Amino acid sequence: MADLNWDERPTDLRDPVMVAAFGGWNDAASAASNAIAFIGERFGARRIAAIDPEGFFDFQATRPLVDLTSEGGAGSLVWPEVELLTARPPDGPHDLVLVAGTEPSMRWRTFCALLLDAARELGVRRIITVGALLADVVHTHPIRLTGMASDPALIEDWGFRAPSYAGPTGIVGVLHHAATQAGFESISMWAPVSHYAAGLTNAKGSLALVRALEGLTGITVDAAELEEAASTFEVQVGRAVEAEPRLRALVEQLEDAAGRVEEDHPGPLPTGDELAAELERFLREHGEGGAS
Repeated sequence: MADLNWDERPTDLRDPVMVAAFGGWNDAASAASNAIAFIGERFGARRIAAIDPEGFFDFQATRPLVDLTSEGGAGSLVWPEVELLTARPPDGPHDLVLVAGTEPSMRWRTFCALLLDAARELGVRRIITVGALLADVVHTHPIRLTGMASDPALIEDWGFRAPSYAGPTGIVGVLHHAATQAGFESISMWAPVSHYAAGLTNAKGSLALVRALEGLTGITVDAAELEEAASTFEVQVGRAVEAEPRLRALVEQLEDAAGRVEEDHPGPLPTGDELAAELERFLREHGEGGAS
């Protein structure tokens, strides 16, 4: 069986741009994968191919899902996979090739080569990878994206922060590097999201990524539904912060530190995991939804 299985090979795409996001380590609070899913839904994205999971996933780490509630009890089995979909915005200069799925467990170089080969076959010249990371940011503040590109001129007018990270990377970083090395125009952008609200889908981060993708691809997205979800996210987290003293103290310190280079904290802060657990408990107890 081939690693990449095509449903169809479209030949009429308009100067397509590939946009990729992966669930897992690269996708804090599901902000990146949610942004891609939202765009796909808005433009009626159609699946054209999928990567066979057998050679790329450790099924003990990323398990298939079974549904035993159907009549007869036989159930259905859904394997983890990465899909390629096409979206055709009616008024934009580019069609989109969306790559969505879970971060693979192994053979990343082969995995990236498959995607880049597919990109070439579809006529893609620009590849945009999208991610989200947990950060010491306040949930009510505007989200300022981090961005980098194979050619800095591609993003110089967008006000992205330059990355200052050195350490382990995920498939988003590997794919961006591989695309750059292969001669594609390559852009990678990341949304920093509040670490204390990691258990909720961060629609505010998704909205920031969608708006940036509009500028980088020339499309226009009706994001009213996502804007409402972002507002709801702020309200939910705000209620939890007001009700939980440790959360409130953390947010006050982050607010105070936001405009300062150095901060002399009066004592140790609770960990992000502790605070996220408190926030999730509050939301469960008050019937406002839980983890994504």
